[in-house]
Amino acid sequence: MSQDPPSKLERRVVAAAEAALSRQKYVAPLDVLIGIGWLPSTLVDGWRQGRVPHLEERLPVGPDKRASALEFLQRWAQINGLEPSETDYVAGSRDRRNLRFTADGAPAVERAYRTHWISPELSAAKRERLAQRQSAPPDIVVVLPIKDWTCAGCGGSDEFLKMEDAGPLCLTCVDMDHLVFLPAGDAALTRRAKKASGLSAVVVRWSRSRKRYERQGTLVEESALERAEEQCLADEEVRMRRRERDRARRADEDLEFQSRLTKEIVRLFPGCPAPRAEAIARHTGIRGSGRVGRTAAGRALDEEKITLAVVASIRHEDTDYDSILMSGVPRETARDRVRDDIDRILEHWRG
Repeated sequence: MSQDPPSKLERRVVAAAEAALSRQKYVAPLDVLIGIGWLPSTLVDGWRQGRVPHLEERLPVGPDKRASALEFLQRWAQINGLEPSETDYVAGSRDRRNLRFTADGAPAVERAYRTHWISPELSAAKRERLAQRQSAPPDIVVVLPIKDWTCAGCGGSDEFLKMEDAGPLCLTCVDMDHLVFLPAGDAALTRRAKKASGLSAVVVRWSRSRKRYERQGTLVEESALERAEEQCLADEEVRMRRRERDRARRADEDLEFQSRLTKEIVRLFPGCPAPRAEAIARHTGIRGSGRVGRTAAGRALDEEKITLAVVASIRHEDTDYDSILMSGVPRETARDRVRDDIDRILEHWRG
């Protein structure tokens, strides 16, 4: 008897699972729930920090659909030979309590949410490191506020605040006022200071332009910072030589990636002049640029992402888009005006 075709929900679950597996070599139920749009990542972050008691009842669907999504994920994972691994979720709060997915803590349901599905391609050593990283509690987060605020505990204020169930609290009220601020910028110093500090917290600040919290630095114990500074001074020359080797290696990787990207652009758009394809690949392939060519999909030479890079190049180089923007026209309106021009060039380049 033939198997029933997959439902729309199953197709969405499989697509989200495949994307997560390609990105990180394992799939967690949370990856799928975020991927299909049932859970906003901001809610999950609050839960990981211990500010949300449980997640399942916050899903915008009933129990039947929740159960179906987990069943679809498990079936897909087993068909593809992924291996189950239970992972403990620990709150990023001072008490480091175990987190719950459900209100009643039903063991079978909790186990289903905790089960991560691991690619068999990972070596034993990588699996062990992955398990340690997955089970580690998230960092305690402290906010560098952008406007005046009042502590819910003492009624005062401070340079930093920590969100608790009672509301924003100053560092004195949460017993963290003995920590010192280490600005971001020196990865080795931050890593060593954090490792040596019995208590630490990540400091973030809200970016109005990017609409997200961005890392500003770390709070650590003063003695840990002093010890880390001594260690960094002792091996500064060694770390400098390592950075030079890494910089040269990354440059070689960039050139190799740009060469592969150029060939793929020419394959997809045989009418695109070779110098132009090279220019597009060079522009999108700069390490750390944040452009589509540097996303995971772009590095995998995903056809959709490469097309987006080509479209962006045409928009800026072959249309009046930039001058339209400069005249004060909204971005979406400007894109609508040049869409026909872009489509015409794409059709020509596709041959």
